[in-house]
Amino acid sequence: MTSGIGTDWAAWQESWDRQQEWYLPDREERFRVMLDMVEAFAGPAPRVLDLACGTGTITARLLDRLPGATSTGVDLDPALLTIARGTFAGDDRVTLVEADLKDPEWTSALPYDSYDAVLTATALHWLRLDDLTTLYGRLAQLTRDGGVFMNADHMPDATTPRINAAERAQRHARMEEARRAGALDWANWWRFAAEDPVLAAPTARRFEIYGEHADGETPSAAWHASALREKGFAEARPVWCSPSDTLLLALK
Repeated sequence: MTSGIGTDWAAWQESWDRQQEWYLPDREERFRVMLDMVEAFAGPAPRVLDLACGTGTITARLLDRLPGATSTGVDLDPALLTIARGTFAGDDRVTLVEADLKDPEWTSALPYDSYDAVLTATALHWLRLDDLTTLYGRLAQLTRDGGVFMNADHMPDATTPRINAAERAQRHARMEEARRAGALDWANWWRFAAEDPVLAAPTARRFEIYGEHADGETPSAAWHASALREKGFAEARPVWCSPSDTLLLALK
């Protein structure tokens, strides 16, 4: 994905999307609902915080849908931020910030004190519950009154073990079919990134920071809603779900 005239950032974005869709075949649907809710609560020109933004997936869809929006992307992953910076270079609607969400001072790096919407997807399961609860308190301070926070992630319900087991078995069977058809998984995507001349060094730094994968937790949607209300949001509930994942909206 590197040519003689430079790195093809669009190709890296496309490959990241396809890799993520191997795990989340309904990924675009959750983004559609997320942006429906942004528009409902904040109108056509929202100020958005793209939390744990990665390559800027949410920001790209936000700006396609609402060209008058502005976005601040925050992440710690140097490789994914490299792709995001390449993708949005020259777009003054986008600011990218490298920060650790577990750092008590991370909000001081943001360009704004408040946001109409804070959005995140498939990311906060990297955090332990104590860190996640603390983060929710900070997000309540960052979200303006009447603004929203939305988190799309795996939020299993421990009270339905047979449903969970059946869903997981079917999902993994379909993933294996897709793998046999040539789908790229997480490990192989990162192997290709490590071989790219531009991404090799930030990819190495990324694995120094994170290791192979998260040491976080995946509480239920009910836990998330309760924690968000306790930390200062007025209302919180799911606005979309699949058999395995939930998009939870909290209103300030």
